[in-house]
Amino acid sequence: MDYINFMNTMRRNRVELFTLQDLEVFYPKTRLKTIKNNLRNWLLKGYIKRLKRNLYMNVQVYEKNIPCYYMANKLYEQSYVSLETALSFYNIIPEEVSEITSVTTKPTRTIKNEYGVFIYRTCKKNAFYGYNIMKIEMYKTFIADREKALVDFVYYRIIDGQTDFSEERFNEKLLPKLNSKKAEMYAEKFNKKTLETIKQIL
Repeated sequence: MDYINFMNTMRRNRVELFTLQDLEVFYPKTRLKTIKNNLRNWLLKGYIKRLKRNLYMNVQVYEKNIPCYYMANKLYEQSYVSLETALSFYNIIPEEVSEITSVTTKPTRTIKNEYGVFIYRTCKKNAFYGYNIMKIEMYKTFIADREKALVDFVYYRIIDGQTDFSEERFNEKLLPKLNSKKAEMYAEKFNKKTLETIKQIL
């Protein structure tokens, strides 16, 4: 299991980000201690980078190609990109966001690495839907649809104490194109306040 062999294996299997367990699957006859030693040496040489505990990137192949939204999905599974990040992606809000915000059923968490700040907000399991698999720069990425992104945004802003959304700079040309019935269906999964606010916005 030298680095050239490893790199070819990753390319052949289209594995951009990987874990120790992934390498155990690819190299079942290699001792775990050997795999760990290789990871340590490759980190020191700069061949790979650690994105978080037990998640690595093959720098030589993928560093310049991986979209931050796809990375967000992989850093904390299961999750989907939403809130202001998705709203900005769809041009529903004009601001470009520096942090990538996602929704998950796991505990709320923030992960920071050299590629950005990734924020994950917890939601109820029955509200964890309304997202699609979208190809972003050829990478299959889980991202909220327009209506769910808006509902998630409103719900978590309310949780954080915001009550007035009149100052939000929503794109007035795009808001009328949203499916209000779908948005209201999503909002009902959260609470009455979210539903009332969505009705006012739309």
